[in-house]
Amino acid sequence: MKPRSALAESLPRSGIREVMDLARQMDDVIVLVVGEPSFNTPAHIIDAAAKAAHAGTTKYTPNSGLPGIKTAVAERYSKKFGRPVTPAEVLVTAGAVNALAAIVAAIAEEGDEILIPDPGWPNYVSMIGLARTVAVRFPLRPERGYLPDIAEIEAQITPRTKALVINNPSNPTGAVFPEETVRELVALAAKHDLWLISDEIYEDLVFEGEHFPAARFDAERVITISGVSKSYAMTGWRIGWAITNPELVALCGKIQEALVSCPSSVSQAAAEAAVRGPQDAVEEMRVAYQRRRDLVRELLEPVGLLPTIPAGAFYAMVDLRGAGIASRDLSRLLLEEEHVAVAPGSTFGDVAEGMVRISLATADDDLAEGCRRIIRFAERRGALPVATAAAARV
Repeated sequence: MKPRSALAESLPRSGIREVMDLARQMDDVIVLVVGEPSFNTPAHIIDAAAKAAHAGTTKYTPNSGLPGIKTAVAERYSKKFGRPVTPAEVLVTAGAVNALAAIVAAIAEEGDEILIPDPGWPNYVSMIGLARTVAVRFPLRPERGYLPDIAEIEAQITPRTKALVINNPSNPTGAVFPEETVRELVALAAKHDLWLISDEIYEDLVFEGEHFPAARFDAERVITISGVSKSYAMTGWRIGWAITNPELVALCGKIQEALVSCPSSVSQAAAEAAVRGPQDAVEEMRVAYQRRRDLVRELLEPVGLLPTIPAGAFYAMVDLRGAGIASRDLSRLLLEEEHVAVAPGSTFGDVAEGMVRISLATADDDLAEGCRRIIRFAERRGALPVATAAAARV
């Protein structure tokens, strides 16, 4: 047989999936590893999907989405951006990951460079690699609250740099960028004639401060990515979108045809109901995630394991660097010794080596018990700061 694709073989496997696979083989595991909302999709959204299915909305759709959801998204972001957004500027996709991959494929040539955050969502690396494009990481350091340093990013820009990816609010750090930071990132992209791909999938989940959409400050070069998965507890419905110029939407439509043909028709009806319908459930979930964030803060901050308090999304980076153990080994040992499943920091980049990410999208009691087990592990492994280790034993 002829060999398999060297490109496919070279793609790194997500450390998140590795831990999930191991956890499934064990009992009594507290699962804090995956960003899966613990809530059900709101009933009115499910009802709208069922009604659409019974009415015959079960056929192929246009590559870039049905008019109803495109119009609903356009109206939503007209308010967010403070300018008119037309349905022609909306690409509807099979989840936000599909939107990101289609955009990368549409703008990048082989050998181009795309700047991505470190730590950042590991799928950025995979989709950039599949486009035969080079991912270049820029650091988000805990001592800066995981906010980008504009000078550090600029130092990594070369003639091959095609785009800059940002994620605000951030997975895995929970950082929410201030308005000044967003403006500076947009200005940097304009200065070097880069696309700015702004992943805003957690835009509705902010605990402190305000979410500032990057496209509010540049209508031409900013490509906004989002969807219904996180805000509406609709991860399995697989509907996301990109907002950009109509020419790029049309180009991505051709890519959609080759990859998925079109997003699910029933899921598009559900997403339209989510965007147009009551938003009470979104706020209820945001409040619950904030309560869980506060719970994690009360447990982990006093013992020195939470260097930065998440301001949005539903994740927290736990600092176990004092143990001197690699992140992937930390995740495995926490699973074996404490039956807690967490994501290894290194899967998000070099900056998070020696850390682990926990998800706040789980029940309060499980989250609290998981944190207590992590503290117990940290004390046993010497990961607690000296000043807090004694206090933890009291």
